[in-house]
Amino acid sequence: MYVDKSNWTDGTPSALIDILIDSRDMNTFGGSWTETKIEVLVDYAQAYLRIMNKYPHFRTLYFDGFAGSGFIVQEDEKDLNVTIGAARRIVEIEEPTSFDGYYFVEKNTDKLEALKQNTANKYDNKTIHLVDEDCNKKLRDMAEYLNKPKGQREFDKVLAYIDPCGMQLEWSSMEALEGIDADVWILVPTGLGVNRLLVGDGEISEGWIERLELFLGLSEQEIKSYFYEERTEQTLFGEMTRTRKKSEAIGKAAQLYQNRLKEVFRYVTEPLELKNEKNSVMYHYLFASNNQTAANIARDIIKNHSN
Repeated sequence: MYVDKSNWTDGTPSALIDILIDSRDMNTFGGSWTETKIEVLVDYAQAYLRIMNKYPHFRTLYFDGFAGSGFIVQEDEKDLNVTIGAARRIVEIEEPTSFDGYYFVEKNTDKLEALKQNTANKYDNKTIHLVDEDCNKKLRDMAEYLNKPKGQREFDKVLAYIDPCGMQLEWSSMEALEGIDADVWILVPTGLGVNRLLVGDGEISEGWIERLELFLGLSEQEIKSYFYEERTEQTLFGEMTRTRKKSEAIGKAAQLYQNRLKEVFRYVTEPLELKNEKNSVMYHYLFASNNQTAANIARDIIKNHSN
């Protein structure tokens, strides 16, 4: 949902909106796909909480690995708009129940302070934890926490949202989630990240190949074997073999990540494509869980938003 600053009526101080506007960076990056990813998450969270409301003995936790400030500032040629971010939207859910706890991870200290004002300070009746840490570490910590005996932990079930602005997420962090009682929505930067690092001739820089290896959990040889092929071309001086990136690399990246997730979770949805205003695919949005009912609900929501 878009909110014009001049019509802000929810009690958020105008000065706070000014801070968000002045400090905007990747938070300015967005469009209709930004709204879509949030609406998908909120739709699922509401369905999740309706079910969990029937089982009050289970304590639920919402985990956001790249929480941001609670708002997303967007500019176009005519207007400056403020979209209420996922963290704030989830905290606002009250009916039929809310989460028993919230865990927000954000490394940017300015955004973390804004998020504190937007959530913990505004909803002081809720258990909200805010940490200035790396998401990869906190995902592994969460997995370790959920593997403890029930008597040694406060929360039983987790809904996690992982929305990096780039390729900061490491595959080893996702692997750590194997077997835990968590539902996970993850935004995979297939077009914006993976495809951009896969240069056409396969001469990927050392820094970029290292990032791809960490993100995909594959070796350089495995990555190149999957995304590249040798082509023999006729030149003026005879045949020459060249390395070329395979076609449909963005779709192949989505399929690869989906298959990787299936090694960790029992159920993984087909991805939802998120495109910019030029109809270019930027992200693929996937849901993973060890619960079949959860996956069925997620599939229906993805289908609704695909249409």
